[in-house]
This record gives sequence, structure tokens and C-alpha cells, in this order.
Amino acid sequence: MYELNKEKFGEFLAVRRKKEGLTKKELAQKLFVSDKAVSKWERGAGMPDVSLLIPLADILGVTVTELLEGQELKAEVCMDTDQVENLVKKAITLSEEDPETVRIRKRYPIRIFAAAVLTALLEMLLLMGTIYTFEQGIDSGLFLCEGLSIAFGGYFWVMIKEKLPVYYDENRISAYSDGIFRMNMPGIHFNNSSWPFIVRTGRIWSAVSMISLPVLTLAGTGFFLSFWSTAGRFILLLMFLGGLFIPVYVAGKKYE
Repeated sequence: MYELNKEKFGEFLAVRRKKEGLTKKELAQKLFVSDKAVSKWERGAGMPDVSLLIPLADILGVTVTELLEGQELKAEVCMDTDQVENLVKKAITLSEEDPETVRIRKRYPIRIFAAAVLTALLEMLLLMGTIYTFEQGIDSGLFLCEGLSIAFGGYFWVMIKEKLPVYYDENRISAYSDGIFRMNMPGIHFNNSSWPFIVRTGRIWSAVSMISLPVLTLAGTGFFLSFWSTAGRFILLLMFLGGLFIPVYVAGKKYE
């Protein structure tokens, strides 16, 4: 593995911070992290997230190369291709997992999600056939909730990152953003202690929702069709969304 020398990195960081006339708290404020995080870096007990390397190097008045190497380099020193490649790999392994490990771990969630989607689609076809027999229509609300279940399920089962960046553990952050997915939960703080339980909650919710909505509708065709077309549609939608956010909140609060 291409591992950084954490002790050398920490010593160099401390020297450059003092040379720039910064306290740990001042450096932490510039990077929007805690002073405890800076202390951990300088002790060699932890490393900053890869996204912080460029701003950290700028603040310390060094290059990212010097920061990763833990020493000031002479201007005339040139790095050959192999050295550059090793340096890049060090930066990548700073916060990224081995791609093969991630691929293997994702294999079973993808299979479970595919099975849940297939089951839900078969149930929807059966439901549509039953409704057609009774010469009634299916309210669009059911398709909306089913579509949301599949969309969220695709994210939680397939796309979601199972490990948060380091700065989530070093700061009290209540919002998570990944592409078009946004989650803002005031009152809880995302970190790598609570994140596995939040991911599991999202996965269970999406799978149960996908499979149960058509079954519940099919089990009480007459009742559910009238229920969807009244104020019950709004209540059911609240229950549907609450089934995700309430367990996520509880899991996040319990394990933060």
C-alpha cells in the first residue's frame, strides 16, 4: 500500500503552522474543522481528508507535494513519473477504500435491491390486473410512492457511500450531500459510528415500501382506492416519508 508517514506529516504540519504564526485553533477555523482534529494530525494519530489538502497547503505556504512528503523540497528538485504516481496514490488512499473491496461489498446489496424491484413490479402487474377486473383505476399517488421507494432504494442499496469522509468524525455536521441526494437532519450529527445504521435503515425502509405498498393496496382494493382519493392520501404520504426519516433520526441520535 502507498501509505503516508503520519508522524512525519504531523511534525511538518506543526512546524509550518508555527512558522506561519498560527495557533491550532486559528488553523482549524480556516479549515472549518475542530482544533482537536488539528492536534490529532500533528500527533500523527490521524490525517486530514483529501479534500482539505489544497487549502491546508495554501494556508501553510507550501505545495501539496511538500505537505504529503512532510518536508520542504528544493525548487530545482524534479520528480520523475514514478515518484509522481506514488504521490498521487498516497493522496487517493488517504480517504478512499480499495475499489475491489468496495465492489465485493456492494455485490449483495445490489442483488437484494434487484430482487425487491422485481417483486414490486410483479405485484404492481398483479394489482393492475385485479383493478382492471373491477373496472376501476389506480390513483397516481400509489405510483408516486412506489417510484420514490425504487428511486431512494437505488441510492441506498447501490449508490450510497458506506463510509463518510474523515471530517464528519471530527466535526458536528447535520447535513449530507452526494450528487443530487441531499439529507439535512437538524439535531443529529452524521459520523462513521451512526452512518452504517442510517444506511441500513434506508435500505430496509425502501425494500419494505417497495414490496408492501402493492400488497396493502391489493389486500383491500375497495377501501384503498377510496382511501387514496380522500384526505387519507395525504396521511399515507406522511406515514410513507416518516417511515424513512423517523428511523434515520432515531438511528443517528442513538449512535452519534
